[in-house]
Amino acid sequence: MRAAKLLACILLVHALAYAGLARAERIKDLASVQGVRQNQLIGYGLVVGLDGSGDQTTQTPFTVQSIVNMLSNLGVTLPPGTSLQLKNVAAVMVTASLPPFARPGQQIDVTVSSMGNAKSLRGGTLLMAPLKGADGNVYAVAQGNVLVGGAGAAAGGSKVQINHLSVGRISGGATVERAVPTPLGEGEFVFLELNATDFGTAQRVVDAINRAHGDVARAEDGRRIRVRAPQDPDSRVAFLGRVENLDLQPVQMAAKVIVNGRTGSVVMNQSVAIDTCAVAHGGLSVTVSSEPQVSQPAPLSGGQTVVTERADIQVSQQGGSLLTLRAGASLAEVVKALNAIGATPLDLIAILQAMKAAGALRAELEII
Repeated sequence: MRAAKLLACILLVHALAYAGLARAERIKDLASVQGVRQNQLIGYGLVVGLDGSGDQTTQTPFTVQSIVNMLSNLGVTLPPGTSLQLKNVAAVMVTASLPPFARPGQQIDVTVSSMGNAKSLRGGTLLMAPLKGADGNVYAVAQGNVLVGGAGAAAGGSKVQINHLSVGRISGGATVERAVPTPLGEGEFVFLELNATDFGTAQRVVDAINRAHGDVARAEDGRRIRVRAPQDPDSRVAFLGRVENLDLQPVQMAAKVIVNGRTGSVVMNQSVAIDTCAVAHGGLSVTVSSEPQVSQPAPLSGGQTVVTERADIQVSQQGGSLLTLRAGASLAEVVKALNAIGATPLDLIAILQAMKAAGALRAELEII
């Protein structure tokens, strides 16, 4: 009996230890190294080879101008006054993200988006398009077959479409031509930047680094942490690799409820709690209907037949009972209490706002 109890205690300790480790997060999930960032690239190009689904060139003159300039650069001169009516070409914008430490010759993915009135980019080929950064320099060149994750067909006035057809992607469609300098190896210190400002998390990151590597880290504020790193590039990379994989227990996030008023979406984190309160909810609907009526004059009266509208307005309200919501300390209890009201997501937005105004919702309510 005593051995069974001892075994149960050992299993419980291991379970608690495993649960604690499962909740731990790595520093690389909470912070990033300053200067190690992506850079946005943008370019303009032409997609050819479309099956009659390209731009209507009479409505998009920039497509015709781009074709004329391209043919001129390739040694083809069009006679003056030539009118081009091409349906297999579309003008597009090409966007990409240049990852940190990218070197010339590496491949990156690009997104191709129609900027004219093309019906579909399916089956098209992007011609060579230079991609520029914010400074105006060319950092990559894109070209390749566009892959569109959709399909569509139209005939006889009927149309069927699946997903979006005017945006496609080219996997590895751009070649890096210029590298962006990354100041990782300059100076005595490297800086870690938290994804979200939090003084408690910053202090725990500093403690985790100092426990593993000595007194080398210091928090400058609630977001930035200064770390003394080795001067040798190889040693610095290895040091940052070890720092990024250190585990720590992050501080519990502040209670927050996010409400999207356009879609009716409501999302809350696990720190949200409610105090005991009473909520009554009922739906109010107004129906307005119109019925035409004909007014016929008497015989030989000289009047005219007049059609009038008769409006009928009805107001109905659903009965809502007063429900008492008990204080909940966990997200599951909060969800269970709010579901007991039986409100739709759009109604839930108004209920949450009223609970916040009454002081019963212990969370920050953010409407996006």
